[in-house]
Amino acid sequence: MSMSCTCGAVDIHTHFVPENFPAYVGSHADAPWPSTAAANSCHRHVMVRGSIYRTVSEQSWSVGRRISDMHMQRTAHQVLSPMPELLGYWLDVDDGAALCRFLNETVAEMVGQAPGQFSGLAAVPLQDVDCAIRELEFASTVLGLKGAELGTNVNGKPLGHPDFLPFFQAAAKLGASIFVHPLRPAGAERLIGPPMLEQVLGFPGETGLCAASIITGNVLEKAPGLRIAFSHGGGSLASLLPRLQHGWNTFQPLREFCVEPRASARRMFYDMLVYDDATINRLIDVFGLNQLMVGSDYPFSIMDADANQRVHRLSISDDQKHGLIAGNALSWLGVSNAAQLKERVGG
Repeated sequence: MSMSCTCGAVDIHTHFVPENFPAYVGSHADAPWPSTAAANSCHRHVMVRGSIYRTVSEQSWSVGRRISDMHMQRTAHQVLSPMPELLGYWLDVDDGAALCRFLNETVAEMVGQAPGQFSGLAAVPLQDVDCAIRELEFASTVLGLKGAELGTNVNGKPLGHPDFLPFFQAAAKLGASIFVHPLRPAGAERLIGPPMLEQVLGFPGETGLCAASIITGNVLEKAPGLRIAFSHGGGSLASLLPRLQHGWNTFQPLREFCVEPRASARRMFYDMLVYDDATINRLIDVFGLNQLMVGSDYPFSIMDADANQRVHRLSISDDQKHGLIAGNALSWLGVSNAAQLKERVGG
């Protein structure tokens, strides 16, 4: 990865959606295979089983439009990951593998059009761990993608479950960066209001529980060197962590099950997509300055258009701001040499 811009942020939380999908060629007549249909001149509907899942703009697939927006937002580099619903864990394994391969080739093509501006994360069919490992290896070694985006659960099973440990060990061995995004959150049936409350209220709790499962599953100890990041500031983890730490201090069985929660939490990475400057200061206190990165949720309607500027309003040193804006993200992506960091972001 290289960067052609000498200023601006590395935004680790941006999504892409292909303009079109290939026709379904699998053997399941009712498979929820995605497609798109024209909405207007610059928007398309994402369709699943004949119903509109979401309407997305041309920024989702247009490299030129993205770069234009990045210049206006003072973003030097975007990390592109699939719209999470496209991860397709509920598909048959063969169908899921085919969809992931299409997504990965699509994002690799986008990155290839402007490698100085973009890095890509793969989709992997985590409903079959061995298949997911093979796709991560292909995406990393053949397509040049930097890692993978994972949903917080796979058909209800949290990422900290022992079944997924071989995948994380493979990711660590490959040096692949892992970005965790909420997907089909627990507790959605308890939300009162319109469907978008799933994103507004359901996502933070889902992400916090997933991050806690990585801690209590001792994943970082069992997959040494793993670089894993959580979206939305780690969701509720910052509030859960004091209670988890107290439980670890109090209960011997928990101490025998995992290492100290607070220490584990400060080894993971988090974006700062929390829409509030005071909350970012709280994340700094809980997780540390070296673990936080810019994330905007571009190009969706819930994106934080102020994501880059929030860092500049913090009462910290210029060097610390540079880490939050770009340096930490490049470390998470595996670009850890100080000279490389300075060269690539003008630090």
